[in-house]
Amino acid sequence: MRNKFLSLGLIVLSISSVSAYAEVITKETIPAPVLDQFYKKHPNALDVIAEKKTHFKQGLIQISYKEEKDKEVFIELYRTNGKIFVSADDVTASNVMPAVALDNLKAAFNKYSIKKTILVPNPNGVGEDYDLIVNVDGVDWSVVIDYKGNIIQKSHE
Repeated sequence: MRNKFLSLGLIVLSISSVSAYAEVITKETIPAPVLDQFYKKHPNALDVIAEKKTHFKQGLIQISYKEEKDKEVFIELYRTNGKIFVSADDVTASNVMPAVALDNLKAAFNKYSIKKTILVPNPNGVGEDYDLIVNVDGVDWSVVIDYKGNIIQKSHE
């Protein structure tokens, strides 16, 4: 009986670790404190896109936007209470991930291409997460890799 509970517990943990993914949310479903703080800080923001994300074991809202006349996309992550968590950077054009991360991606997906890489620094300590969009056989996956190169989340987009 104990083995059944242990097996069930491991299955639940496995499913929950894989099912944490980025979920695009509408402006209407962004928590009001987040939206208020964002627009106080960026009243002229354009092309605003919000997603639910998990980094460093925290549920966050990631907001991507452009400033009024800029073409550059900026990324900020907020706690659901409206407090800014951290600013992130799109590092798709550079190879800043640890080499072991690429080995782990190849082991997990065999043939893949990285479409997007966001560097999310840890505001509370050492390390960073790499938030990737990885294409595998025409299917986009949301993948989070820690600073050691380990895949800590992966799911279909």
